Amino acid sequence: MQRETQRLRKRDPVKAVERMGKQAPRSLAALNRLIVEAAPMVKGGTRAVLGEGPRYPGLMLVGEQPGDAEDIEGHPFVGPAGKLLDRALLAAGIERSQVYVTNAVKHFKFEQRGKRRLHAKPNVGEVKYYRWWLQKEIDLVRPRVVVALGATAVLALKGKALPVGKNRGRTDFEGRCGFITVHPSYLLRMPDAHDRQRAFRDFVQDLEAALKFSKNRQCAPEVVSRTA
Repeated sequence: MQRETQRLRKRDPVKAVERMGKQAPRSLAALNRLIVEAAPMVKGGTRAVLGEGPRYPGLMLVGEQPGDAEDIEGHPFVGPAGKLLDRALLAAGIERSQVYVTNAVKHFKFEQRGKRRLHAKPNVGEVKYYRWWLQKEIDLVRPRVVVALGATAVLALKGKALPVGKNRGRTDFEGRCGFITVHPSYLLRMPDAHDRQRAFRDFVQDLEAALKFSKNRQCAPEVVSRTA
């Protein structure tokens, strides 16, 4: 544990962001190489979990961070929250293969409890460190609409914390068409089955609304790039 703490202290997030700013990857593959080669800036992080999906998608979904299953398998949204997301996309008439999925933080932050690895929420500084990567990823993927799944994604995309409930729906992410909704893990944490069903319906409606928004001419990548 002490060794892990010392390892994190040696990394200066400010200097790390400055170094990243000097790099200019011209392709998604080049960006992903930088992400894979960089040391994790969160406690417990082992491997980078990269975004997946087509370029120029209608929707780009941004979550918080990889979970235990994602860290093991090396793919985003393959754990319980990912399975719920798949159900919601299906209900909204959206093929996951046509959506780009990624996370604001690229490594799994966790606390070791015996044999279990428990999710630990990234702090503001950690989200800021990963923000440069996310912005470059969006530039290279060029989605029509960026969907923030939960508060951490909102922080990464807006650059400031905003309550999801009060800002749910269409928004603007630094000149890009955006949409704010809940993270699917929020639904999994709800104890009441009736509340979960209602929240799931609302989540599906949000995805449908985001898809509809993506068909708006103003969200075309070439239009956004001219107006940003």
